[in-house]
Amino acid sequence: MSSIRYPEDSDLRRMLRFSGEDSLIWLGEHRMVLLHAGALSELRKELIGSLGIEQARRILTRMGFASGMRDAELARKVRGAGDLVDAFVVGPQLHMLEGSVQVEPVRLEVDRQSGQFYGEFIWRHSWEAEVHVKEFGEEDHPVCWMQIGYASGYTTAFMGRFILFKEVECAATGLPNCRIVGRPVDEWPDANELTPYFEADSIVGRLLDLREEMEAMRRSIACRNKAPNLIGSSTAFLHAYDLAVKAATTNVTVLLLGETGVGKERFARTLHELSPRHEAPFVAVNCAALPDELIESELFGVERGAFTGAHASRPGKFERADGGTLFLDELGELPLAAQAKLLRVLQEGEIERLGDERTRKVNVRLVAATNVDLHTAVAEGRFRRDLYYRLNVYPITIPALRERASDIPPLVEAMVTRFCSLHDKRLAGLTDKAMRALKAHPWPGNVRELENVIERGVILAPHNGWIEAEHLFVGPLPAEAIHSSISSDGRLEQRSAALGTTSLDLPDAVLDSGMPLDALENELLQRAVKRANGNLSAAARLLGITRPQLNYRLKKNT
Repeated sequence: MSSIRYPEDSDLRRMLRFSGEDSLIWLGEHRMVLLHAGALSELRKELIGSLGIEQARRILTRMGFASGMRDAELARKVRGAGDLVDAFVVGPQLHMLEGSVQVEPVRLEVDRQSGQFYGEFIWRHSWEAEVHVKEFGEEDHPVCWMQIGYASGYTTAFMGRFILFKEVECAATGLPNCRIVGRPVDEWPDANELTPYFEADSIVGRLLDLREEMEAMRRSIACRNKAPNLIGSSTAFLHAYDLAVKAATTNVTVLLLGETGVGKERFARTLHELSPRHEAPFVAVNCAALPDELIESELFGVERGAFTGAHASRPGKFERADGGTLFLDELGELPLAAQAKLLRVLQEGEIERLGDERTRKVNVRLVAATNVDLHTAVAEGRFRRDLYYRLNVYPITIPALRERASDIPPLVEAMVTRFCSLHDKRLAGLTDKAMRALKAHPWPGNVRELENVIERGVILAPHNGWIEAEHLFVGPLPAEAIHSSISSDGRLEQRSAALGTTSLDLPDAVLDSGMPLDALENELLQRAVKRANGNLSAAARLLGITRPQLNYRLKKNT
């Protein structure tokens, strides 16, 4: 028997949560699925029958490898600050908690600094061995491919170098149990025979690449050379984009409508880039950011001496955009005098600088945007009716982000890539819980708000780690439903997601008991030490404090 003892695993069991209200299972911030072993057996049988044993082994090994790498992230989070062995055995403990196999450590030598590793474990009750023998009978070779992938993926992520596990004994060959050994890949003499199972197959990879090329071609045809700075495939988004594409090759004035932050300027730039004017200037003006007394001079230009401070003649935005596109954002904020001049430009194609009687011809494609209800503004006398009719020839309403939630994942992926490059970080991505929180948020600030949230997450997330829900939002997250977790005897017990406590009102129960606070603290400390089998580091984790803090409290209460 091994002398290595597993620490108490309640810190891991608390991470496995069953939420009955929304039918979700969580392990930390990663969504899990409870599957029948029989269903996995059918999948395994189909893969072997359809692709052959080599391809099936490769696919299942890679599936396990990906799962193991995810669990290594949990190990660093749960026990990363404690004993190295206790931190490493999170993997075997989670592998058991997830129902794959019972893991008995035989020998474990781990040194992160030098990169040295040797691990030997016995596997009992391997689900892979059981289902393989049931379907195909006993074999003369190991068959626990997904589990070997898990052990290799977990240890590789934990150590920061490729650690290859090999199944030296397998229950599917008629032996009582399985036995696995893990070493750095360069220490295996037959590594060249084993590493291909951890790599994408060249034939399958080429087929997948070809399929991706065909999908990309189909999307390209469907989206008419869609601009790269616009991301989305939802019905509402594609409808707006399709209208923009149809208008791009014409000179029609386009009115972009939508809430603040939906991406009106991005649509305007796309209109310009897809138009015959794409080599000419694109000039953007935020009308709301200009004082009323300066709007006319900014838009139409000014002659020297037109007003105090006008020491030189200068062109306005219309002249600067000549031959190209002028984007007027927040058009509803224009004063009535500027509206009258704008109408003349649209009708006659000419402007007059302030202080000048001479007219100048301009060839400008106008794209206007507003989040103001112009129809209401016209009724209230704040916006010219004739200008409204002139602008409303080709309106495009850009949907709010909450109306296109299916576009959030690709938007997030692009933003994470951009902000990682900007802030020189490497990240694994978003956890399932973080992505679910993003989809559930109402997004009053739309895509602009999403950008700010993602940049915050990129900055706060640890290097090479995951962006979690707590990295994204300032303040508390919305309260989660009561969920169930696993007790030490395998029973489900209700717990509060926010506090990790049972649904019992604990403070009231303590007060009703009449127990003094010092006695309660001492009892809690002793109970944690007992549950952790005397391991003070594990007991401190149970209590959510550091080991020095636990030592201090134990001495204080003796």
